[in-house]
Amino acid sequence: MSRFLAAPGRTAGPVARLALTGDLARPARLTVAELRAWPQHRTAVHFECATSGTRRHAFTGPLLYDVLSAAGPVFDLTRRKDRLRFLIAVRGADGHHALLSWAEIDPDFGRAPVLLAVTLDDRPLDPAGPQLVLPQDRCGARHISGITAIRVDGGYPAPNGSG
Repeated sequence: MSRFLAAPGRTAGPVARLALTGDLARPARLTVAELRAWPQHRTAVHFECATSGTRRHAFTGPLLYDVLSAAGPVFDLTRRKDRLRFLIAVRGADGHHALLSWAEIDPDFGRAPVLLAVTLDDRPLDPAGPQLVLPQDRCGARHISGITAIRVDGGYPAPNGSG
């Protein structure tokens, strides 16, 4: 088991947890504090918000790719492109959700530097939970605050005769 997905320790009081589920060898429940164990990346973003104009923020956190890779997506390694059928569904505490493809974050394809942010403008996000940050997006619609769940789903097989 990855050192990053070790059994969580005890904490005092309620702590926001992110559930990693789906087609994973090692599903997990992680806190912001546990996400700090991964290598941290910092990014400054600006995006157009339909209701309040341009928003600018700085975030730090691990790459979504690193966290999900540690959870062991169950790709069929005998099929070279199997990982391309996997989708990633992200849900926030407020019900907001977004969908990404594995190819977007995979270094062999889109290599998008998507973060699971643990800080926003240098403020810790421990009480609310991590945030999904897509620095490449012009619009902030896929930005998810207070992530409660990420589901990796490979249930989209190639049509017969393809692959």
